[in-house]
Amino acid sequence: DFAGDREGLFREFLTLKHGIPSHDTFSRIFRLLDPEAFSAAFARFLDDLGAAGAGVVAIDGKTLRRSFDTAAGRSPLAVVSAFASATSTVIGQEAYRATDGDSEIVAARAVLECLDLTGQLVTADALHCQSETARIVLERGGDYLFRLKSNRPALHEMVAGYFAAPDVTAELPAAETSDADHGRVEVRRAVVSTDLSWLRGTKTSCAEPALLPGLASLGMIETTVTRNGKTTTTRHVHVSSRELTPEAYLAAARSHWSIENGLHWVLDMTFDEDRARNRKDHGPENLAILRKLALNVLRRARPGISIRRKRKRCGWTNEFARTIIGQMR
Repeated sequence: DFAGDREGLFREFLTLKHGIPSHDTFSRIFRLLDPEAFSAAFARFLDDLGAAGAGVVAIDGKTLRRSFDTAAGRSPLAVVSAFASATSTVIGQEAYRATDGDSEIVAARAVLECLDLTGQLVTADALHCQSETARIVLERGGDYLFRLKSNRPALHEMVAGYFAAPDVTAELPAAETSDADHGRVEVRRAVVSTDLSWLRGTKTSCAEPALLPGLASLGMIETTVTRNGKTTTTRHVHVSSRELTPEAYLAAARSHWSIENGLHWVLDMTFDEDRARNRKDHGPENLAILRKLALNVLRRARPGISIRRKRKRCGWTNEFARTIIGQMR
């Protein structure tokens, strides 16, 4: 209906020899369109935008909760995205379904293998703290900063124990930040070590090297939160192939969460992705690509206006819509 009402506007950009396609036509196209080809076109479009910038590339997965197909016995589609925090831009994605035998780890590697990561610091949670994933990041020209948890028990135990010793952390370079908002005070303190001599040659219980390829530094962030007179303290440890300063480490670890606030939250709250019911054939994956394409385009235009307001204004006036659509020429 929107396209029909704005046919004159769209004819400024498209031939539309047979008029505006119907709802069913759009549905068939997105169900049948090869998502790999569509994703390749998405990547070429990003090259034209020059989108990535330098800085942190956050890797994380998100499930499209209502894309399940009960009749076909298929689980919801999940999508791993690469998010450039410097420009708040999606620079790659790979979809998978658990019922098809795929996993987030494999999907993340597929995304990374398609990216030029020169100068980038790739951040990811502990699930991706894998030797093969680290190798791919390094081969693509980047560095990694991975959260370290009990899925690598030998390395996690050694690193956590290392930073638990007060006499050790007292000698390490450190940095601290603090935030206060609505009665909540958060203090984050980071320490970094580039001394790996005590770890070299360590083996896991499976006789595999405990260290990741290219490992250059270890880090620990201690977060203390005080709210309503109650204080809690948590510690997280990371491994990186870059010799980070404590300040750079704090900034990079924080930038990783931009993928939650700047991508996943926006897709759900502004594009209503979590309630999207597309589930047939390639429809869910192609529409996930399309939503990220729309988000990238909206982000570049009029940065002082929220994404939600930009979408509304595109619907209100042709003049504003032209400023958005014109970027895709």
